[in-house]
Amino acid sequence: MTNTPPPATVKRSESQVGVLYGLCAYITWGLVTIYWKQLESFSPIELIGWRISVSAIILVALMAARRRLLPLLQTLRNRQVLKQVVLASAMLSVNWFTYVWAVVNGRVIETALGYFISPILTLVIGVFILREHLRRVQRVAVGFAVLGVAILTIAYGQIPIIAIVLSSSWAIYGLIKKQITLAPLESLTAEVLVVFVPASVIVAATWHNGGSIANSASPTQWVFVALIGAVTAAPLLFFASAAQRVPLTVLGPLQYFVPTITFLLGWLIYDEDVSLTKLVGFASIWMCLAIVVTDSLKNRQRA
Repeated sequence: MTNTPPPATVKRSESQVGVLYGLCAYITWGLVTIYWKQLESFSPIELIGWRISVSAIILVALMAARRRLLPLLQTLRNRQVLKQVVLASAMLSVNWFTYVWAVVNGRVIETALGYFISPILTLVIGVFILREHLRRVQRVAVGFAVLGVAILTIAYGQIPIIAIVLSSSWAIYGLIKKQITLAPLESLTAEVLVVFVPASVIVAATWHNGGSIANSASPTQWVFVALIGAVTAAPLLFFASAAQRVPLTVLGPLQYFVPTITFLLGWLIYDEDVSLTKLVGFASIWMCLAIVVTDSLKNRQRA
C-alpha cells in the first residue's frame, strides 16, 4: 500500500520548489547584464530582433521534439488563451527592449531602480487584485522597500522613465503569467511566436547594415548571439514555474536579487556614478530583502 503525503505537505513542498525556481530566475537575470554588455556595440532593436528570433527557433524545435507543438497551436485557437498570450508577449517585448537599450547605453543602475520598484508593484497586485494576504513582517519589509525606492527616485533627480517602464511592464507580465493556464514551456513558446514575424523582419532589415551583427560581429560575439535563445528562455521558464507555485506576495520580494546584482555590477564593474544618498536608498531595500529571506527561513523551519 502506497503512503500518500497529506495535502499540506505537498503544498509546502511545491512552495519550496517554487521559491527555488524563483531564485534561479532572479540570480540569472541579475548576472545576464554581463552578457548584454558583450554586445553593446550593436543596436538595441537589432539585438531584440535576434533575441526573439533565435529564442523562437529553439523553443519551437524543443516543443516539436517533445511532440507538444501541435497541441499548443490547437490550444491557441481558444480566444481567451490567445488574448492572454498576446498581452504577455507585448509586456515582455516592452520589458526586453527597454532593458537592453538601457544596458547598452550605460544606464545599468537605472535598470536596477526599475527592478527595485517592480517587486512593490507585484506585491500591490498580489494584495489588491489577487486578494493575497500580507503578513505583518511582510508589511514591515514593504515599508523599507517603499522608503528605499522613494530615496532613490529623489536622488536620481528626475522622473526615471526607464525604471517606470521596466517595473510596470514586468509587474503586469507577472500578473498575466499567473492567469495563463499553459505550462511554462508552452506559454513562453506561444509568447515568442506572437512576435516572431516582426522580429524576423528586424533581423532581415538590419542584416546588410555596416555595423550589424551579420557584418561586424567577432567570433566571440557570434558565440554570444548563438546563446541568446538559451540565455533568454532559461530564466523565463524558471520564473513561469515559480509563478505557478508561490503567491506573488512571496515572489515579489525575491525579485530584489535582480537589482541588487545589477546595482553592484553597474557600480563596481561598469563605474557608473553612485552617490551616498543612493547607497542609503539601496541599503533600505536590502533591509527589506533581509527581512523577507529571514522570514522565509523561519517558515521553512516551522514546516
